[in-house]
Amino acid sequence: MEESPRTLHSRLRLLEYPDKYIFEPVDGVTDSILQVNRADGSMESIGEMPQHMQNAKVTTVYGVLGMIRLLVGSYVLVIKERENVGSYLGHPIFKISSLQLLPCDRSLNTSSNEQKKMEAEFTALLKASQKISGLYLSYEVNITLCSQRLHELGNELKSLPLWRQAEQRFLWNNYLMEPLIENKLDQYLIPVIQGYFETFNANIGSKSVNVTIIARRCTRRTGTRMWRRGADKEGYAANFVESEQIVEYNGCTASFVQVRGSIPFIWEQIVDLTYKPSFEIVRQEDAPRVVERHFLDLNKKYGAVQAVDLVNKHGSEGRLHERYAASMNPILSDDIRYLHFDFHKICGHVHFERLSILYDQIKDYLSKHGYFLLNEKGEKVVEQTGIVRTNCVDCLDRTNVTQSMIGRKMLESQLRKFGVLGEGQEIRDFSSFDTSYKILWANHGDEISIQYSGTPALKGDFTRFGKRTYQGIAKDGWNALSRYYLNNFADGTKQDAIDLLQGHYIVSVSRDMAPTKRGLVETYASFRVAFALIFISFLLALMSLRQARSSTRHLLECFAWTGLTLGITAFVRAHGRHFTNRPRFLSTHY
Repeated sequence: MEESPRTLHSRLRLLEYPDKYIFEPVDGVTDSILQVNRADGSMESIGEMPQHMQNAKVTTVYGVLGMIRLLVGSYVLVIKERENVGSYLGHPIFKISSLQLLPCDRSLNTSSNEQKKMEAEFTALLKASQKISGLYLSYEVNITLCSQRLHELGNELKSLPLWRQAEQRFLWNNYLMEPLIENKLDQYLIPVIQGYFETFNANIGSKSVNVTIIARRCTRRTGTRMWRRGADKEGYAANFVESEQIVEYNGCTASFVQVRGSIPFIWEQIVDLTYKPSFEIVRQEDAPRVVERHFLDLNKKYGAVQAVDLVNKHGSEGRLHERYAASMNPILSDDIRYLHFDFHKICGHVHFERLSILYDQIKDYLSKHGYFLLNEKGEKVVEQTGIVRTNCVDCLDRTNVTQSMIGRKMLESQLRKFGVLGEGQEIRDFSSFDTSYKILWANHGDEISIQYSGTPALKGDFTRFGKRTYQGIAKDGWNALSRYYLNNFADGTKQDAIDLLQGHYIVSVSRDMAPTKRGLVETYASFRVAFALIFISFLLALMSLRQARSSTRHLLECFAWTGLTLGITAFVRAHGRHFTNRPRFLSTHY
């Protein structure tokens, strides 16, 4: 790929003055110094450093991700620490390991108490952004595009700055970049993706092979597991991830792309303190239209689409399957296919090798639509003309196991094409390479799962070791409980922070200064208080029961405390949704 006409700044000296921030490039390109006003967040490019350097705190940062404007102040998000994690098509890739917020909120000094209170609530959410995981960047190559689309970019697009080449749906800091774009600060505009990147090099016999996986999460309907389900009315699916597997050998490069995403019609699973909240299909009559929009968009971007649905055919998941299958029927064609594979019924919890049954059903499709291949001269030999779209309910655990199986089969096909594997040989015949490959996909699944659910993927032991283990099953149990806690008591706030950063919720004075009307139960519901009351009532009931033989009064007290325990428990169960951590800014876009 040709370089952009102007190189992005990869290292900056940050000078913090009482009234401004100054970002001075120290990577050899010093024609653009960025100055940001700490009172109102206004920014400009200055030609040279100010003369007076005293009273400045000096640190090093590795890029400016953008700026967000809240009720009163503005806040600059910068890269505090980064880690080189490998290369993508010959260009270094960095993982962001630490972020920092720089406040430009001096105007708060003249704001009202109500404004200060609201601003503090928003900035508390912004601080959560400093813990966001899975952010990757490159200063040299557009990592929002897969290898095939990058190769197909015309010379005119290749000459543009990286942010203008970027695929908007995978550009994590798209909204944050707007103030920098307005000020034409191209050298500071670094495209960032959220997802995963890992690469390894291992031998197959005497031949050295490099394998890379890069996952890109879509930002259109991003969020947490229970608060972002299904699709919106535009057809954008929750937890939509493009995963690209790249193999390099002897100067040749092969790339295979597959995607995952939530069942693409409007449905919810709102937390209510139960372990598995019920699925609710919203506006069922709109399902065919939303499904059609989703698949026509995939068809336009990737070519043919093979949908693989892994949900249960019966039980609560069965309703989702039935609606999905019925909505797919009108649009089925040679280019859009649908296959249901009841993962749990066929594979159970341990027999994941039975995924070979699924592979036999789609191998002709995979062979027909192939993968992208460049020869040692960088010339296109073949292209990928279709993808597999896999889903379960969360698009995490069953999906990752299935995608790793498909990725393995395609990798073996590519290695046979290169002459690395002979006919009849498989990756598992080479233990060192096989182990590295399993770890690659297991890490990929864990990271995507952490971003969506807060925990590593379930069934990860099969992906990592090729078999189910007692330790893995026990770990799955712990992660399932952790998901329950996070879904019910933490993810609402996390969802607000995501919506704020992605621009799905825009702060405005007229809306955010108005008091929000809340019901009596919603206003005073507190799970901690309710749990404490239940626990205390239960203890008092036990204490009264122990003394009931000696006194009728204690027996009556036991009944009273038991009744109170059961009453509070029943009330909490009946109003479970009000006792969870719900997003304040939740917008379903329905």
